[in-house]
Amino acid sequence: MRDLSLALTGIGLKPLHVRELLDSPQPIGFVEAHSENYFGGGANKKTICEISELYPVTLHGVGLSLGRADGLDQQHIRQIKSLSDSINPVFVSEHLTWSAYSHSHVPDLLPIPFTNEALAIFSDHVNEFQDKIGRQILIENPSNYLAFANLDYSEPQFLNELAERTGCGLLLDINNIAVSAQNLGYDAKSYIQDIAADGRVKQFHLAGYQINTLENGDKIYLDTHSKPVYPEVWDLYHYALCRFGDIPTLIEWDADIPELGILLSEAAKANQIRNLVKRNSHDRAA
Repeated sequence: MRDLSLALTGIGLKPLHVRELLDSPQPIGFVEAHSENYFGGGANKKTICEISELYPVTLHGVGLSLGRADGLDQQHIRQIKSLSDSINPVFVSEHLTWSAYSHSHVPDLLPIPFTNEALAIFSDHVNEFQDKIGRQILIENPSNYLAFANLDYSEPQFLNELAERTGCGLLLDINNIAVSAQNLGYDAKSYIQDIAADGRVKQFHLAGYQINTLENGDKIYLDTHSKPVYPEVWDLYHYALCRFGDIPTLIEWDADIPELGILLSEAAKANQIRNLVKRNSHDRAA
């Protein structure tokens, strides 16, 4: 059943919903699986193979740590390649972050400085990763809570240069842009304008954030993936569609996961916005 189209918005694959997705195929474009959850064999591997017979699948990694400075984990790469060869995902994506060094790992996606040295390391690792799995990968922009000083690039400039050097694609997380803009005080639409609109943006992510108030009264926006998409993120998504065109879109929801119907409702909202932008674009061209 490969007739489900990427023109429809996708949802993240969660164990809570697997049985329903298998027993009653849903009107979604694709499902996105966290790569590390399906390494090796066993029941999880069997599940993702069954899902891939019904829906296109994208693989989204969280543990490779492309920004590390001591070389990539070769076993991790081999596991991603094996999984990719088994299910033939539409996209394989990773993050513009690091989370490991030597034999130490942290359960978070840590920021990298946007410097020439970091760009050289990251580019080498992206090239190595793509060569070894035999596929283009997508790199996702991070959510930011602090900013480094004395940088050589802005984040959009860094992503543009990375894509130019390696041929990778970009996964623009619209929620991350909104969260970072709030936390660091920059304009989210200017960020989107600074990303090259030359076909390198291949996928969008949408999610909900959490707002925490600090003791001094300041607010910090947290990328929790635990709530519906906020109105301002929908507005920013509309803006991004107008700039980059109709891009495969995913609804992320990784904590306090609701019933499947809630995710389908969020996906339907994204489809409505996508169709609106397409109609408006067609009317302008007519």
